[in-house]
Amino acid sequence: MPELSTPRTIGRREFALRFLQLAAALALPARGFADIVRGAFDVIVQRDVMVAMRDGVQMATDIYLPAHNGKPLTQRAPVILERTPYGKSGKTRRHASEEIANIYASHGYAVVFQDCRGRGNSQGEYVKYLSDGRDGYDTCAWIVKQAWSNGRIGTQGLSYGAHTTTALACLNAPGLAAMFIDSGGFANAYQGGIRQGGAFELKQVTWAFNAALEAPEIRDDPVKRAALQAVDIKEWFGRMPWKRGHSPLSLAPEYESYVFDQWEHGVFDDYWQQVGIYAEGSYDRFSDVPVLWMSSWYDPYPRTATDNYVALTRRKRSPQRLILGPWTHGNNHETFAGDVDFGSAAQLAGNVAPDLLTLRLRWFDRWLKGEKNAVDNEPPVRIFVMGGGSGRKNVAGRMDHGGRWRDEKQWPIPAAVPTSFYLHGDGALSETAPPAKAPPRVYDYDPRHPVPTIGGTVTSGQPVMVGGAFDQRESAAFFGSRAPYRSLAERADVLVFQTAPLASDVEITGAIEAELWIASNCPDTDFTIKLVDVYPPNEDYPQGYAMNLTDGILRCRYRDSWERPTPLTPGETYRIKVTAFPTSNLFKRGHRIRLDVSSSNFPHFDLNLNTGAAEGAGGEMRVATNRVFVDKERASRVVLPVILKA
Repeated sequence: MPELSTPRTIGRREFALRFLQLAAALALPARGFADIVRGAFDVIVQRDVMVAMRDGVQMATDIYLPAHNGKPLTQRAPVILERTPYGKSGKTRRHASEEIANIYASHGYAVVFQDCRGRGNSQGEYVKYLSDGRDGYDTCAWIVKQAWSNGRIGTQGLSYGAHTTTALACLNAPGLAAMFIDSGGFANAYQGGIRQGGAFELKQVTWAFNAALEAPEIRDDPVKRAALQAVDIKEWFGRMPWKRGHSPLSLAPEYESYVFDQWEHGVFDDYWQQVGIYAEGSYDRFSDVPVLWMSSWYDPYPRTATDNYVALTRRKRSPQRLILGPWTHGNNHETFAGDVDFGSAAQLAGNVAPDLLTLRLRWFDRWLKGEKNAVDNEPPVRIFVMGGGSGRKNVAGRMDHGGRWRDEKQWPIPAAVPTSFYLHGDGALSETAPPAKAPPRVYDYDPRHPVPTIGGTVTSGQPVMVGGAFDQRESAAFFGSRAPYRSLAERADVLVFQTAPLASDVEITGAIEAELWIASNCPDTDFTIKLVDVYPPNEDYPQGYAMNLTDGILRCRYRDSWERPTPLTPGETYRIKVTAFPTSNLFKRGHRIRLDVSSSNFPHFDLNLNTGAAEGAGGEMRVATNRVFVDKERASRVVLPVILKA
């Protein structure tokens, strides 16, 4: 066992006060906190224990042990592990926090928080995601040998922490007995989290830019740090495309290197099938333990959560649970996403459990300690169905969209009926097939003037982009918008198809897919879709409110195969499929269901330059003239999972 740092005992009053201060700072709900902090034990903390990996690199690790009268308990304890790149003693909601570790330890758990390789105080070279499976496995192997461990490990993590814990489960790490995965845990990063539909998610660039400021080589070099802080990243985004050595990350070569590795690997090859970013390839050996998967409709990971849940429910005997809320990434303590509020019911506190920490404690108490706390009897699936609100501004100035929780026995929802809504030449969206003869809808996509990203499944995009639900209207708040800031529906490069005002409520819950018949005058281009709930005008929104629900993209070179891209033949007609992330929404009577079709969603996704050139390599740009066919023989449609009422 490595030599321990001088331990410090933290009494119950001290860490209770710390936790309440943290909660107040983060605006977390206070209900239930009194019960949380009433653990029976004091806590002994051991800082920066260096744990050796198989290659000799050592990971900085903090250990929190339950204690009585300043001495560790004699009995071995179950363990809760979290591995993070954000600093193991971080003070933010998304990252490992010593206050939360103290709470767990006071309830009789040994808690292990560890800095990932090359981050915080850990040694080694940082390569995002790809070392976490092996390092997590080695850490678990070390934990089960410790005198304070009873050999049963529960892992938790939000966002990157969720990726790290899923990675070690892909290798069936020793001692793993339960998992709580929040907003992450790549099922297939090629289709969600790094790339999607063949396009590259530029949140990887903004995340790397912000994270590089804390990289040891930048943090410890005042000159480099000042130079990176002086970079105007918005200006950089305004003059894409970039090349290696000439990007916002050129001052942090390790970070620039892994970003361009992700970007340039457009083909689904061995790179994308590595442990850490591809749980799909490890489902058979994936640890057979109880897992709770949690995500949200405006998170980058609802497809990740649902794909993992479905696959492991079919393959494993241990219970799998799924929670899908209306939030942005990790913000389950809030009632809103972007400019839209879903009401007090949306907040995780008071609905699924008194609060997230209690939810996790109950999960670990059941599966690590064996407590009979009725977790087994809870519904396998809980989803938040958005919609049903007034459509007016609330006291916070956000649009009241409303919604409610619903329990389900499985995912996909059995009551969901795939229903085709056809695109018509006059802009209609209808269950009626289009006429035999109708001219295609035509627009020009110019990568120099792309459609700006206005919300959606975006995280880590500051200061360039933000996620959530917004009226789909350009404004100075959204990168790439231009005065006079009109509705996206007014752009010449956005095709709008919408239903007549609905005669009755319509709920859609599930994944969304569009089948489009298209043609282009370029060897490659993108097609995007966006599902929108269109509110009729009211006093607060005299022009109505077009609320984005979910979106998707397809890079046409990958229309037939992710492994073998092929160029388009200019002028030839193709049938393509564009998949959007799952969502759940109640379209109220009088609303319209709208589908927007275009060829860009920037800076959420990288720009297709329309030349067929290698991705991430820069080069010249072309304007693409793109066609969407809307006749009976080439009937473009979107398939919506409509929920039939009993």
